[in-house]
Amino acid sequence: MRLLLVEDSPRLIELVGETMRDAGWRLDAVSTLHDAEAAIAAQEHDLVLLDLGLPDGDGLDLLKWIRREHPGLPVLIITARGSVDERIMGLDAGADDYLVKPFHHRELLSRCRAMLRRNPHAIQPVLEAGALRYDPATADLTCDGAVVPLPPRERSLMEILMREVGRVVPKRRLETALSEYGQEISSNALELAVSRVRKRLQPLETGVQIETVRGIGYLLRTGA
Repeated sequence: MRLLLVEDSPRLIELVGETMRDAGWRLDAVSTLHDAEAAIAAQEHDLVLLDLGLPDGDGLDLLKWIRREHPGLPVLIITARGSVDERIMGLDAGADDYLVKPFHHRELLSRCRAMLRRNPHAIQPVLEAGALRYDPATADLTCDGAVVPLPPRERSLMEILMREVGRVVPKRRLETALSEYGQEISSNALELAVSRVRKRLQPLETGVQIETVRGIGYLLRTGA
């Protein structure tokens, strides 16, 4: 899952980023309406978390633009505007849900999961390769039913490789997919992530192995 956060508070960006990454989701963050439109046009996202009070305008204007240009993209408003009239205005403008600040991160995650379940385009089947299973809804990687503990970036790496099992995934594609705005990962960081996954999977009877295709990328092969 890849989410877009439109928020101008650095502290909240940091906190929401930690919450989403712990959940195994990738989060791009922008702080203006202008940058949000550019981000939505450039990158496919599964959900938008939208603040209303932004430096260059009202988030409701962006919401109306999303409904006009990207009608299927779910939007969750996160704002300090908490009166009944303000909530009604946001929902009537096209928001799928409305959450008033301050909020608990567990409630934010729960609402995100609920919205993603309602979005048929975001529902993705459980991935399987050898004895491994990856559930995109929970970001859980298991081996014969036991959870394989991995940091968020490594879990995302396994998700991508399991979607392309038996096929080479180019390094550049992996670097782009695992990067977030302002936090692009390097080739060295990608190699380190692959190394960590291999070490974590090595003692397990996974039935898969990650092969390096020199100069091109990585391949997840079953039958190992």
